[in-house]
Amino acid sequence: MRPENQSSVSEFLLLGLPIRPGQQGVFFSLFLGMYLTTVLGNLLIILLIRLDSRLHTPMYFFLSHLAFSDMSLSSVTVPKMLMNMHTRQQSISYSISYVGCISQLYFFVLFAGLDNFLLAVMAYDRYVAICHPLHYATIMRKGLCTLLVAGAWVVSSGSALLHTLLLVRLSFCANITITHFFCDLTALLKLSCSDISLNMLVIFLEGGFIYLLSLGTILGSYIRIGTIILKVPSTKRLLKAFSTCGSHLFVVSLYYGTLAGIYFFSSSWDSKDIIASVMYTVVTPMLNPFIYSLRNRDIKQALEMCDRRFNFFKWQSQNPLTAVRSTVRYVS
Repeated sequence: MRPENQSSVSEFLLLGLPIRPGQQGVFFSLFLGMYLTTVLGNLLIILLIRLDSRLHTPMYFFLSHLAFSDMSLSSVTVPKMLMNMHTRQQSISYSISYVGCISQLYFFVLFAGLDNFLLAVMAYDRYVAICHPLHYATIMRKGLCTLLVAGAWVVSSGSALLHTLLLVRLSFCANITITHFFCDLTALLKLSCSDISLNMLVIFLEGGFIYLLSLGTILGSYIRIGTIILKVPSTKRLLKAFSTCGSHLFVVSLYYGTLAGIYFFSSSWDSKDIIASVMYTVVTPMLNPFIYSLRNRDIKQALEMCDRRFNFFKWQSQNPLTAVRSTVRYVS
């Protein structure tokens, strides 16, 4: 098969999820519901943190950025996947332009890396809060929090740009069919007719170093937290710590486990790899608002306050004259 230069490649074909035609409608509805839950749940978290001054703390500052990153990561891949599932009723594949594919790859790597760094930063924040409570306000000051988030954005953007530039220099063969539901880096590398040894080297060295560093920070923080708690054992403290750390470590294991399985231990792209990709691009972003926020007492109180405000303004709009009289009586 004769190679074609990348400039002649105007589009790629996405095969999408390996779903039978008769099940397309069911899975379309399922993933559409999951995507809407992801967007609305993470958007609600961001709005609550912005509106409630009690949530203007380092932990919720990081959480708001994580919610935005999760929402963006899901938005990079899921709409294309839903469109693919919808059009597969007339076609076996879905075309995506070369520029659109490269753009999707860049933003996917960007927000996946940002998720990775924010998970590590949040683990460090919990370590300082539990192990150094008296110095928490001094250590986790506003300047440091802003610097940590800005650093996460800069490094993630640089990493995404590096992988994207290394990819666009490659030539692609006549086969432009991507056996995946989005433009994944390793799936695109398999279509190249050029030497991809440099790309693979960067994936293993740069990508491996970043993810192992973040994972080491997370594990080290929680190991230290466990050590501090066990020094003064208490059933209440143990249950509370287990609930907090268990939920976080569950998401971390799900996130890093699927990434490791796909990029480091996968020998072929089959349905198992695609299912693993769905886990960390669809399921994990949907679960994060529930795991990190909706079971949190502060978030529940913020929800109740917003609900009371909404009901009050709704009552005012329905009873304007009564509202004015109540206001005048209150002022006088």
